[in-house]
This record gives sequence, structure tokens and C-alpha cells, in this order.
Amino acid sequence: MNPDPRLQAVEHFYDFHPISAQQILAAVAARGVTPQEITEEVLQHHDQDHYGGTAAVDRLMAQAGVQAQDEVLDVCSGMGGPARYLAWKTGCRVTGLDLTRSRVQGATELTAVAGLSDRVQFVEGNALAMPFKAASFTLAIGQEAFAHIPHKAQLVSECARVLRPGGRLVFSDILRRQTLPQEDARRLFDGMRFSEIASVDDYAGWLQTHGMRMVHVLDLSEEWTRILRERHAMYQSLQAQTVERLGREHYERYDQAYAHFVGLYQVGVLGGALIHAERL
Repeated sequence: MNPDPRLQAVEHFYDFHPISAQQILAAVAARGVTPQEITEEVLQHHDQDHYGGTAAVDRLMAQAGVQAQDEVLDVCSGMGGPARYLAWKTGCRVTGLDLTRSRVQGATELTAVAGLSDRVQFVEGNALAMPFKAASFTLAIGQEAFAHIPHKAQLVSECARVLRPGGRLVFSDILRRQTLPQEDARRLFDGMRFSEIASVDDYAGWLQTHGMRMVHVLDLSEEWTRILRERHAMYQSLQAQTVERLGREHYERYDQAYAHFVGLYQVGVLGGALIHAERL
């Protein structure tokens, strides 16, 4: 049990997220692909629950310089799409860490179906107190997940702790570009379970404090504004399945929360970036 009620709220949020292993496998089956025919080449078109799909993972891989010998930690790994894609494309080994048991179970199921269990594993745990020894990994990644985590200075500290000297931390995150009004921050937590949304400067300070240096920052704000509009439309296209699985009230509440989230991008309050840092 996670004592911070905000973390408990994140667990509950992802237990009832529109994207699930069941939904992904149903989408694959709708293409006429049997379970025995599923490979990563098939699955990657359905399991990338982050902004930009495999093209965004390719960009992250290029920025991080991922090699077959890397030991990679995917922080807040969700359904495991990026972890599987990295291992499949580069031959590296990936450990996914996620707070929500149902996501770990779903990611493990999809990885077995794709035939990648020998190189990709998933662990249930808190990113603020990672269940790994110091200097366990050469690379840590994250994609649009850190916004859910409060106490981000502690998150950066844990990432630094589990990285070897010279290890890389490469992640994308939802960021503040302007002052975020308190009422909007409250609505983002109530609807999307985002906590203490940071800025690039916040991350730069935390990285320096915890023995890391900033290597590169790529602003993704304009790209993400377009992607988020498209994702909102995609979630709306899943209305029938979501209502059947979770009820109309849940669907309408999520739809309204997502519309508010997208609106903050459109007016420039929120943005995003890909950040590359290195352990000293």
C-alpha cells in the first residue's frame, strides 16, 4: 500500500484507464491476427500508450544512444510498449517499473504473447523508493509518466541512485511553460492525476543536486498539442468499449478532464520536452 493518497489515486486511475491489455488484444484480433501470430511487429501498432508512438521511442533511443549491452529501466512502464520495442529493436534488456499491479500484469501478458519475456520483465513498485540496488542500470527512461508523481526531487534522486556512473536518464514529461493557476492544477489532479507539474528549470536544478548534468533539452510543446488533440479524438472513438467496460459516467468524466488538459496546451500554459541527463 502506498501511503501518499496521490499515489493511491494514480493506481486507481490506471486500473480504469481506456487502454488496457484486453483492449490492445481486441484491436489486434480485429485485424484478423490470432494470438499465435502476434509478434512485436504487430503489437507495436497498438500498445504505445504515450505521445508519438514508435516514432517517439525511436527519437528517445537515438538521443540515448541505446546499445544491445544496455541495461535499461523504464520508469512507470505502463502497458510496456516502449520496453518491448526497445528490446526488440536493439537487443538490450529492459526492466519496467510500475506502481499499478494491473498494468504490470497486463504488460507481462503482452510481453509473453510477443515472445519477449527473455529480455523484458516488469516489476511492481514505487518510483520514489525503487526496489533495485544502486548502480543497477546504464539507462533510465520515462515517457509522459513523471507528471503523475509527486515529490519529483525524490524521483530524480532515485533515478540517479540506480544508474551507474556515466549512465543516462532520458525522459519526456508534461511541463509548465507559464504559471499554472491553482484551480487548473486541482482539476488536472482530479481528472488526470497529475501532481506538482514541473518546469525545465525545476528539473535542471534537481538533476544538478543529485549528481547529474543536463545534456540536451528538446521542446516538444507544439508537437504534443497536435498529438493531444488526436488522442482525445481517439479516446472518444473508444466510447462504446469504454462505456461497456466502465460505465457512461466514467467515460464522460474522463472525456471532460482530457478536454481541459488539451485546452491548457492550446493556450500555452502546458508544454513538453525530451530531457537527456547524465550521471556524473
